[in-house]
Amino acid sequence: MPLSLDVCVRGAGIVGRSLALLLAAERLRVGLVQGGPPPATADVRAYALNAASRQLLESVRAWPDDAHATPVLGMEVHGDDGGVVRFQAGTDPALAWIVDVPALEQRLADALRFQPGVTLLEQPQPAALTVVCEGRGSSTREEFGVQYDVHPYGQCAIAARLRCDRPHGHVARQWFAGGEVLALLPLGGSAAPDGGSTVALVWSVRQDRTAALMQAEPAAFETLVTNASHESLGRLTLAGERATWPLQIAQADRWCGAGWALAGDAAHSVHPLAGQGLNLGLADARSLAQVLREREYWRGLGDAKLLRRYERARKADVLAIGGATDGLQQLFAQEHPAWAAVRNWGMRGFEAAGPLKAWVVRQAAGRL
Repeated sequence: MPLSLDVCVRGAGIVGRSLALLLAAERLRVGLVQGGPPPATADVRAYALNAASRQLLESVRAWPDDAHATPVLGMEVHGDDGGVVRFQAGTDPALAWIVDVPALEQRLADALRFQPGVTLLEQPQPAALTVVCEGRGSSTREEFGVQYDVHPYGQCAIAARLRCDRPHGHVARQWFAGGEVLALLPLGGSAAPDGGSTVALVWSVRQDRTAALMQAEPAAFETLVTNASHESLGRLTLAGERATWPLQIAQADRWCGAGWALAGDAAHSVHPLAGQGLNLGLADARSLAQVLREREYWRGLGDAKLLRRYERARKADVLAIGGATDGLQQLFAQEHPAWAAVRNWGMRGFEAAGPLKAWVVRQAAGRL
């Protein structure tokens, strides 16, 4: 016999689980449709989460412990012609936290076990509201007639864990060069005062280079990454397997309708160079939960006008972040030497603009 559900969340990734926990805390009866089997290999991804995302996860008791959430106290962004921008946490606890994906997923799973308002499902069931959190490969979007406009970058992200000769000092480092973006994100937790000796690599490379980099012998790959990072942390050595996925910017033409809504990568996808992908998805979950909580007593959960409030609240933010990351990617993809001079002149000017830098930090942290 079908359950009596208020909300059916399709997709049990980080955004789907977080949304289910938020809605159950509002005393709604939530069904969470589980995905397929876990990956056969270790998950080497790490997410940069801002203060707003941390607050959300703490509210549902799913924030990882200090060993798996590394504070970013500084950030360096290097251009391809000497330009550099530096950020410091200042009086804030951190600019962001680099969180191990497996640790975060385990905390969410633990929280769900102690939340009786969420029922785990193998198949979708009828509900007043269905929320699709299946990621960018969602098949459910088509059931609601949604057009998902995808623009591939012709790039892939390569992720790995690396050991470094020198401690990272809780600083995230990023280099733009030849249209590609390499980021080294600090890992190891918050215990070591000078930072740990492990970093997460996210390297956005041209699609025609991906296979060679993925198949390269470990020593050869390590040399390439060490050189691309200008030996800022000394010699880098692989601490596990490599993973890769294609990069794109994408947007659903509609995020909601009568009885349904999209959230997370099912609604939008951005370039990872600003580390805002999961932050945007968690902001979707927070906004949708707030809209449902504040609805008029006579409106149903699946009311189309109610759900449009959620879409309007989130679309502008996603378009702004997506446009900014897309613009940066396109700017640094220009290979003519004149462009290098222009963009690095802009980076130097931005570095000297104190109020503008402070505003950008607040935006990225979710403190508007």
